[in-house]
Amino acid sequence: MSQEHDADVRSIEKEDPEIEVAPQDSTFAGEEFDDEPEDVRVLPRMIRAICSMEDDPSTPTITFRYFLLCLLFVPPGAFMSQLSQYRTVFAPYPVLFVQVASHYLGHVLARVLPEKTIRVPFTSFGFNLNPGPWSIKENVLVTLTATSGATSNAAWASISVAKVYYNTEIPAAACLFFMYGIVFLGYGIAAIARQLLLYDPIYPWPYALMQTALYETLRKTWHDSWVARKQKMIFFGVLGVTIVWEFLPQYIFPFLSSLSFLCWIAPRNPVANFLGAGIGGLGFLNFSLDWNNIANPAIGNPMVAPFWTTAIATVAFVINCWILLPIAKWGNLGRFKTGLMSNRIFMANGKQYPAPKLVTLNYTFNQTAYEEYGPIFMGTQQLWTLFFDYSTYVSALVWMALFGWPNIRDTIRQLRLRKASHKTISELYPDRLNVIMRSYPEVPIWWFVVLGLGAFVAILSILSQGHFFIPIWTLFVAIFTSGLMMVPFAWLFALSSFQVSVGSFNELLYGYMATSGSGHRHPAGATAYGAIAGNIWYRAQYMLQDQKIGHYMHVPPRAVFFSQIFGALIGIPVDFGVIQWITNTKHDYLLGIVKDPLGQWTGQALASYYSVGVMYVLVGPKRMFEQHIYKPLPFGFLYGALAPVFIYMLHRAFPKSPLKFRLWNVTIFGAAMGIFYGNLTAGFISRFIVGYISMRYFYWKRVETWRRYNYLVAAALDAGLNIAIMLIFIFLGSWKVVPMPFWWGNNEDNIERCFALPNRNA
Repeated sequence: MSQEHDADVRSIEKEDPEIEVAPQDSTFAGEEFDDEPEDVRVLPRMIRAICSMEDDPSTPTITFRYFLLCLLFVPPGAFMSQLSQYRTVFAPYPVLFVQVASHYLGHVLARVLPEKTIRVPFTSFGFNLNPGPWSIKENVLVTLTATSGATSNAAWASISVAKVYYNTEIPAAACLFFMYGIVFLGYGIAAIARQLLLYDPIYPWPYALMQTALYETLRKTWHDSWVARKQKMIFFGVLGVTIVWEFLPQYIFPFLSSLSFLCWIAPRNPVANFLGAGIGGLGFLNFSLDWNNIANPAIGNPMVAPFWTTAIATVAFVINCWILLPIAKWGNLGRFKTGLMSNRIFMANGKQYPAPKLVTLNYTFNQTAYEEYGPIFMGTQQLWTLFFDYSTYVSALVWMALFGWPNIRDTIRQLRLRKASHKTISELYPDRLNVIMRSYPEVPIWWFVVLGLGAFVAILSILSQGHFFIPIWTLFVAIFTSGLMMVPFAWLFALSSFQVSVGSFNELLYGYMATSGSGHRHPAGATAYGAIAGNIWYRAQYMLQDQKIGHYMHVPPRAVFFSQIFGALIGIPVDFGVIQWITNTKHDYLLGIVKDPLGQWTGQALASYYSVGVMYVLVGPKRMFEQHIYKPLPFGFLYGALAPVFIYMLHRAFPKSPLKFRLWNVTIFGAAMGIFYGNLTAGFISRFIVGYISMRYFYWKRVETWRRYNYLVAAALDAGLNIAIMLIFIFLGSWKVVPMPFWWGNNEDNIERCFALPNRNA
């Protein structure tokens, strides 16, 4: 074996400190790996525990059955996801449900479809309706297509704000090309991080591992082994129980969603209620039996994320809600006491700010109204969330430069070696997964370039016609800033599964740009800019995660690429149709002119985007930061630059410390502090307990059990929750709302029985 190869192996064998959640040995408890080939042993333990190390390159991928199931699953998912953006109750489309359902429907199609070859007239092209048994790779591709297409489109907010609040209709062609453009631009720019983070096995992409565990379980038959049968029984058992159980906290017995012990002890004591309530309070000693609260979407599934990620997020929650909020309420932290746990904007007297008054008929800033109503105030919690939100952008760059540079440097060296040796990127890594992927043609980089360039030209053409309300030059800023943060944010996500929100910084930056010159002061421009800059990161992140699933499941990269493009092609026209239907038929409900008797068509998210546009585009950051309460916010960027340096100095000074300073990721801490907890603080202690049991105790002490069942149970819980919410939405809360009768477990005054708090059940 060459020295060059030895160096490559050593580079891969060293575990990145960022993903350390267990002893860094090469064995599971009671199971030796010494007899395995070297190309398997160099893989991190959690990866070799989940992924199959065998492959059949002849397995079918893009088939007639694939297209049929995509057309079955993607349009309903896009419809439901986009519809939910306008409603009070959000019903996520469960992709894990698609993963399971498409597997079994695929087997049905393999039994019933004729084995007949169809020839396309006047061409030599043909395809078989039923090319053999249903394959797990077809299952993967159907699910990846749903992930790409069965979702809402970020452009919905700018299109809807313009139409609903400003009576500005954007042409349909411009809307559709813009919606396609922001998706494909993100896919194109994903190539920046793809070469660095996709093939190197030290980046586990935890959510990709969870879905891979489910695929591997679905692949097995009842005849494979007792373990395979038991895995299937546990998955479907947990799935079924979760679906039934979630009807209790979500509908029948909401008391279970927030168990507030302090309220039980003193149900009418205002202090005890404020401290203990999980809805409208601080969540002290509060537990939850609702997986929706435990697996908080803003933080992620505690059975998937490394335990150190869960620990950091819990520390941020404790500081935020149990330390800072009480000081703000009863101490001197912040002079403006109104709206402490609200994200609305206020006048100095504490009344809600009449934001529409700041807009003239020509969509310019109404200086007279601003002088009449005075400056805009925010609740104190909202101020420190913005402070820490701003800090994450700088800290992500600095943290990666300090702690992640050795791995990034090694990857760059590998890429240089590839260029010199004319090898494919999978040939640079000696692990089994990359060895398997050498059988398939790689996606050429020019595919991503053409995709991104086409999207860029489309958006540029739309902006040049004056649509979507933003200056053309800001498009270049959006691409630059998103491209700059692509690698550090994706690097963090690949290690921790923690997603950094990018909304506040984009809005702030656009506010400065929009107010720097004349023109382009339409408030809907803020959401349009956010759709470009934010969607680049989000779409790239999900594209990379899904491509990692393809890597784990040995799916040809070009088939994965096609599935992601195909999903967007199907889903976006459905999204646009829903946007037009809702804004035409529910216009008065969304504006509040007509009160919705069902309380669902409130357009709360849309109203929030409208307020953001008024604040950042019309009032402007400069005018806002002149107020004394906002002056500390820019120092968030300085904190983000210095905090990683301080932690790095501690790590270098005490590298063997049991405190493990290298895991004190300040970007995750800042992002968790930047979450606006608002009126929902239930579930965070339960989340910590679940994370400790799953990703700490079982991973260290019962690792064989963890290996076989952890990700399966996590997937079953997520899928069961989403299916239950979808069923409740469809049958009890969509066209006809069926309210749950009030009873002890669904108290009319307060479901937590915190009777000293205002009624928040409505």
